[in-house]
Amino acid sequence: MAENRQKESFWQRIRHPYLLRLMDVSTWKSVLNIRLTWLTAFTLVTLMFLLTVALLSLLIVYTPIRTILPGYTENLRQQLVEASAKVDSLGTELEVHHRYIEMVQKVVAGEETIDTVPSVDSLLLVKREELLAAKSEAAEEYMAQYEAREKNSFQLFDIQAKTPVNTMFRPANGVITGHFLSDDSPRGIRIRTPKDENASSVLAGTVVYVNYEIDNTYTIMVQHAAYVSLYRHVGKALKKVGDAVQAGESIGICSEKEDLLFELWQNGKNINPEEVIVF
Repeated sequence: MAENRQKESFWQRIRHPYLLRLMDVSTWKSVLNIRLTWLTAFTLVTLMFLLTVALLSLLIVYTPIRTILPGYTENLRQQLVEASAKVDSLGTELEVHHRYIEMVQKVVAGEETIDTVPSVDSLLLVKREELLAAKSEAAEEYMAQYEAREKNSFQLFDIQAKTPVNTMFRPANGVITGHFLSDDSPRGIRIRTPKDENASSVLAGTVVYVNYEIDNTYTIMVQHAAYVSLYRHVGKALKKVGDAVQAGESIGICSEKEDLLFELWQNGKNINPEEVIVF
């Protein structure tokens, strides 16, 4: 019974009304009268606190204030790299579709026969070959100097046939996140690729090595005439050992978790892919 009386006394105290009065000190006239209880005051303070937290959360989520929070800058940098890779891939796809529509218009207008129209897949290869073959005067001058300096270890021409070798294709579309270091192991370049990007053979050749690694990725090696290309951290292998591949043909799907590590070897010597491939 004593506990019940004490409990009732507590509820009576917090529900007991109080008068909050604001008065003008010069005239002692009442300006504002507010009736409050301890329960009402606690409820109002709680609602104001929750409202303040909600407003601050909305400001952080929907305004640039979130950029000053710790850790956001690193996440933003990663998003920029991924967005850059996607823009590059989308630009290539748009160009392919644009060329395809131009071909269709020519066929409809009777300016070109259907047998001479390339497929959509070949349009991408033609576009890449045109981009790789295009050289500025500065690039041609640099290549002439480089060929004269490195003619004993690097040849752009087939010695027997005396004809230029095929233009090298990109191993994958994306952003280079790690450049070639001669004292690094493994020696190659790292490429951040968009989702489901193809890993392509840089030249025509034969797949000589496919291995499933401990990090759930594949390592693929392709033997070319005078080169060996090595692709590490491939998410899915599309070729097996012994398969013949053409230049620009897909040999695998790049991993979403790891950057593609690409190595290029010539006559047993590891070379910088950026010196012979236009990225």
